[in-house]
Amino acid sequence: MFESSTIKDIARALNLSTSTVSRALRDSYEISAGTKKLVMDYAQQVNYRPNPNALSLKERRSKSIGIVVSEVANHYFSQAINGIESIANSRGYTVIITQTHESVERERTNVQHLASRSVDGLLISLSAETNDVSHLEQLHERGLPIVFFDRVPERINTYKVIADNAQGAYEATNHLIQSGFKKIAHISSSGHLSISIERLTGYTQALHENGLSINPEHIKNCPHGGMIQDEVETAVKELLSLQDKPDAIFVAGDRLTMGCMHVLKKLNMLNPTMIAIAGFSNSDVLDLFNPPITSVFQPAFDMGQLATEKLLELIEAKFPVTEFDREILHTRLYIR
Repeated sequence: MFESSTIKDIARALNLSTSTVSRALRDSYEISAGTKKLVMDYAQQVNYRPNPNALSLKERRSKSIGIVVSEVANHYFSQAINGIESIANSRGYTVIITQTHESVERERTNVQHLASRSVDGLLISLSAETNDVSHLEQLHERGLPIVFFDRVPERINTYKVIADNAQGAYEATNHLIQSGFKKIAHISSSGHLSISIERLTGYTQALHENGLSINPEHIKNCPHGGMIQDEVETAVKELLSLQDKPDAIFVAGDRLTMGCMHVLKKLNMLNPTMIAIAGFSNSDVLDLFNPPITSVFQPAFDMGQLATEKLLELIEAKFPVTEFDREILHTRLYIR
């Protein structure tokens, strides 16, 4: 088992007191230059590193933050994590990344584990299964700084960073309508998620404004957000088997969009003359498809940065923060 050198080890090797070694490592004025050099040279030789647990006990801060997302491989979340790390690392914080794989049970386990590791705060995007947020409310009420991004709960009063989901959905649906499609279906994640509600709002608004009726049979929810491919396949096949079959689908999620395209390709229907697709996706892979797919891009990197800045504001605040913003960042429609 690996064991790093400690201050006691250095003191024993150099025949010095632990307090002298400790002060020398802190560059204290009380220690002579010769002793400091002796201690520093030996510490470098044995690759001494301060114990983060000991430092966190002393400073009452671990200088680490926990991240809870559904899946790191998701293009949106990988970009958001890059944004989070860019701010956290520049401020001297490390990040601990956990994945829920859209499971509320795993979310509870991950959150409790991070809290037990004494992280200074949490950045969370809810799992597709999460409807009850009591496990997060308890930690929030006990004073653990938490900031939500992307998929956010209404009940917990803290900073929230989201994309303009309604506007993005409106623009994508409107683009399909302006391209000549009139029977537009909608595939989304769990119906209770904030992103699903907001994207459904944009979709229905575009239909209403263009004088098109909403067919409830054209709206499909995938409870696991596309993590289970069979859910997406079932949704697509049910839409294609309808008597009033849609001529286009607006897909409200990165993994859902890729899953939907996979199903249509398998059915040899990935062609706008058969059925058109527009979706939320941060993936560059869409440029490689023929025909290319129009998509709504979320500023994931910027959202990650802003959420981290808000979390560090809570962590480093000298007084309790009682007023919180809901930050909404603009999406971009990439017409391909």
